[in-house]
Amino acid sequence: ARIINVSLPEGMRLIQSYDTSVFIQSAINEVYQTLFIAIGLVTLVIYLFLGSIRATIVPSVTVPVSLIATFILLWVFGFSINLLTLLALVLAIGLVVDDAIVVLENIYRRIEMGETALVAAYRGVREVGFAVIATTLALIAVFVPIAFLEGDVGRLFREFALTMAVAVAFSSLVALSMSPMLASKLLRSGIRRGRLNRATEKLFDWLQQIYLASLKGVLKHPIWIAGALVVILGANVYLYRHVPSEFAPKEDRGAFFVIVNGPEGASFEYMQEHMDEIEARLMPFVHSGEFQRLLVRAPRAFGQTEVFNTGFVIMVLSHWDTGRRSAWELMRAVQGKIADLTGVRAFPVMRQGLGGGIRKPVQFVIGGSNYADLVRWRDTILTKAAQNDGLTGLDHDYKETKPQLNVVINRDRAGDLGVSVANISRSLESKLGSRQVTTFIDDGEQYDVIVEGEDNMFRSPTDLTNIYVRSQRSGQLIPLSNLVTIEEFADSAARNRYNRIRAITIEANLTEGYSLGQALSYLEDLVRAELPPEVIIDYKGQSLEYMESSGSLLFVFLLALVVVYLVLAAQFESFVHPLVIMLTVPLAVAGALLGLKLTGQTLNIYSQIGLIMLIGLAAKNGILIVEFINQRRDAGIAFDEAIMEAAAKRLRPILMTAITTAMGALPLIAFGGAGAETRLVIGVVVLFGVVVATGLTLYIIPVAYQLIARSTDTPLTTTRELARQLEEKQVSTSA
Repeated sequence: ARIINVSLPEGMRLIQSYDTSVFIQSAINEVYQTLFIAIGLVTLVIYLFLGSIRATIVPSVTVPVSLIATFILLWVFGFSINLLTLLALVLAIGLVVDDAIVVLENIYRRIEMGETALVAAYRGVREVGFAVIATTLALIAVFVPIAFLEGDVGRLFREFALTMAVAVAFSSLVALSMSPMLASKLLRSGIRRGRLNRATEKLFDWLQQIYLASLKGVLKHPIWIAGALVVILGANVYLYRHVPSEFAPKEDRGAFFVIVNGPEGASFEYMQEHMDEIEARLMPFVHSGEFQRLLVRAPRAFGQTEVFNTGFVIMVLSHWDTGRRSAWELMRAVQGKIADLTGVRAFPVMRQGLGGGIRKPVQFVIGGSNYADLVRWRDTILTKAAQNDGLTGLDHDYKETKPQLNVVINRDRAGDLGVSVANISRSLESKLGSRQVTTFIDDGEQYDVIVEGEDNMFRSPTDLTNIYVRSQRSGQLIPLSNLVTIEEFADSAARNRYNRIRAITIEANLTEGYSLGQALSYLEDLVRAELPPEVIIDYKGQSLEYMESSGSLLFVFLLALVVVYLVLAAQFESFVHPLVIMLTVPLAVAGALLGLKLTGQTLNIYSQIGLIMLIGLAAKNGILIVEFINQRRDAGIAFDEAIMEAAAKRLRPILMTAITTAMGALPLIAFGGAGAETRLVIGVVVLFGVVVATGLTLYIIPVAYQLIARSTDTPLTTTRELARQLEEKQVSTSA
């Protein structure tokens, strides 16, 4: 604008009026702030558990190293820094330190047992190395199926998934190499503890005693845990059915549109008068400071067509930090100001991301063999749907408001007078439209010769008396009004088709608390109950995206379950141990769905991506316990004693990793601003899912291992048995 203003005449200035990038830039800035806050919270949690700045440095270094390495690969892949890649990095903050925490905690524990820092680092990383690799592969395996998502959703979340996978992979590499090296140099026995750390240590010892005492009781009565698991599975089904669903969360994007439609054939002057009235009604919002400006325009098509009965108003809101009301409250206030308009229909619409545009979210298509049936079906649906308080602004794209004329030829009279039907049609074509009759060549150029009537001679149906046709029999001119009858009627300006089928689209807005999934289910039930079976149902816009993404995300969730199970089966060399670990998944899902229900959020593409993430996050705790039980059994410890010892020694790293993951998600929930709605929903899923899964995993995994893994061999036991059989075979061959 500055460059253009230099060349403009004096007194004229070009300024920025409406900029859609403001929301994107503000949302990215909010994510940057969230990123740094998450790093600070995670570092604080590590310090509280370890009580040493030296020890805190070891896992904290993992964060910048992993993030910088991730940015390098993002550049190699050709990805950009956008909302989804930054959101992935925020969530990765709590994950990239997990492996380093597990390694550090084990080294720290061995140093407190009396080992030197170097020996503790060597033995500690060997002891937990398998668990670190297993958890990393499980997490990466979760994100791989997201690459199979199709359409715009797949292209967007593919970047999210790869960003998370790369960050986790680098964090594992750092945890197995840099973390033990730093621990061997920075840690030493007899570290002086601060007062806060001593209090934390006492609290942890108290929790550990309570946990071990309760675990002993649970292991003696495993039926309690089995019953609890059945209840949790039932709760998952109930919550999944009762949590509202939609395509994407509603976002306050800093501006919304007021769509204005006038009567068919309305002139520009007519629309200008009504747009001025709308502007006068809405200007008080600007004076109050909640809006920056109004942009009023008519017609809506920017002069591309000769249709003047449309218009729109862009309501540019004040910045999110000004403390204004939410866009949805302001939209309701605006609707109240324009609800009693006469002469035009106006309604506010929020532009949505991910292909939502400025169309209404409900785009329900009915198709059939002819428009007469479609009109009857449309009227039935609109009458019934008007009784649903969750639907507002009901509308459709087949409006019988365009005046039309039907010219009926009296064939008998025309035949008696010697006038053919073709002659009548050519006359109407020439007078009311235009017709090419010949061409001529002038100076080497060919030109079309077109005949047409003057516009001012044909402005009403009665002007047909000005048209004459010549009788082929007598050669006389006969008034066309003696040969035809004019029928006036109203019909739709366009007869739309969808997927090659005659169709009418019914659209609507949603009231607060009524989700897109509920609206579409209601309309589907209405069609089944009120209309004949030959009605064809389809969807457009955001409704179509919602229907397509729901099925594909469910497939990806099931695929991720299978992939993670197979990866764990390959690592543990068993089909039973991974089954024990995978029991953590329904626990995490139950926590996430409960969180969505309690906070009033919905199942959408962001929350469903979060549910897929929880498969790997929940499996981490199960891997830590099961792998250490196997180690204790390999060391010759009795089965039940190995379970108790593993649960006791893995309690601290499990709690630390769970809390750091939760702290990484907490800023997504706690802070508002641009794009807060999408950050909130995925933060709720991760926070509630991890917290609930961690609390229940500490009991369900030991009990499940006791019940179904007693007769199994550990990977080391299996290897020893194979070696023994091979040795016996060699001895028998020698003999």
